[in-house]
Amino acid sequence: MRFALCCLFLALLTLGVASPAGADAPWTEGRNYFPIIPAQPTAVPRGKVEVTEVFSYACVVCNRFLPTMKRLAASMPAGVVVDYLPASFIPAEDWPVFQRAYLAAQLLGVADRAHDALFDAIWKTGELAIIDPATQRVKAQLPTIADVARFYHRATGVPVADFLATAASMGVETRMGQADALILGRYGVTGTPTIVVNGKYRADISSAGDPDKLIELVKWLVAREGAR
Repeated sequence: MRFALCCLFLALLTLGVASPAGADAPWTEGRNYFPIIPAQPTAVPRGKVEVTEVFSYACVVCNRFLPTMKRLAASMPAGVVVDYLPASFIPAEDWPVFQRAYLAAQLLGVADRAHDALFDAIWKTGELAIIDPATQRVKAQLPTIADVARFYHRATGVPVADFLATAASMGVETRMGQADALILGRYGVTGTPTIVVNGKYRADISSAGDPDKLIELVKWLVAREGAR
């Protein structure tokens, strides 16, 4: 089924905001959030807490989750670093192409500048659409990395040739392998969007109950990590 890994969350409705974190532990390990064993090292300086969204631009639920992710990031206290890790779960829907594109843009220093615009290019304007609007099926001709390079040129000014060279570089190939190893192996992520807190815990909309509760759960986990 199309978007099988991420559409798990589509039917979830907003049920209310969870109670603030307190001494009575409002969240249950193994039900609301899951420990990552062994805990993984983070990419942030010592003393900081890392909050990572595992996502794909080609994931329709990640697109719908974008406003929630913005609220989550805005709610984080000082000392928290929010970052993003692109998944490649579904090659037939161009996920590896968009993973490569994000990691290339990250190396070029323009990933954050074009983050929202790339979602829009797929799901709003259709510039990089993966779904045929007439049939609502995956397009026979999916966007290529060259198509994405032209988007980044328009959005950020990076020359197409520079973007393509970076996307084909060993640096990006290495980062793609590392991302897959983290997501599929060490983090145990099976769907997107998933939030990983400090390399130690993972949670998603389904485990938390709804998007607002996921924000509260992440804040609670961050508070636990900050207290250590």
